[in-house]
Amino acid sequence: MAGEGEEDVPRDAKIVKSLLKSMGVEDYEPRVIHQFLELWYRYVVEVLTDAQVYSEHASKSNIDCDDVKLAIQSKVNFSFSQPPPREVLLELAATRNKIPLPKSIAGPGVPLPPEQDTLLSPNYQLVIPKKSASTEPEETEDDEEMTDPAQSSQEQQQQTSDLPGQTPQRVSFPLSRRPNK
Repeated sequence: MAGEGEEDVPRDAKIVKSLLKSMGVEDYEPRVIHQFLELWYRYVVEVLTDAQVYSEHASKSNIDCDDVKLAIQSKVNFSFSQPPPREVLLELAATRNKIPLPKSIAGPGVPLPPEQDTLLSPNYQLVIPKKSASTEPEETEDDEEMTDPAQSSQEQQQQTSDLPGQTPQRVSFPLSRRPNK
């Protein structure tokens, strides 16, 4: 990849290729160079824009080296944070480790939450329709004329179950079990 078309490559792309090669990267996609160039250009534009703001604030007509240094320093301070010194971390660890851990009141194994707080208990409802033996369809004069003696008992049962007067019976189960005392 690194040796393709060296003569028609811009100078910045050649610099990125030499950086990759100096870091031991031999095989890469051509898009990597374009991504590095885009990152590089964006960073330079942001630093120079900040440097121009600093120069205008100082009432200077041109950007000088101090403005660029200040812009880079503010970018580094804003983008990257340094970890605290080792001594500070050791001191914090020592203070934290002075407090003993609480004694475990649970037995061996993994402590589980109480059963009412778990999602394992049944929490659903069933709808069971009431069956009434005394509800038979009332026949009108039209029904008597149209009644077919060959009508199956299955169709009669279906008509009986479609009556609007029936109300379903609700059965619910508790969401959590409570121990009997």
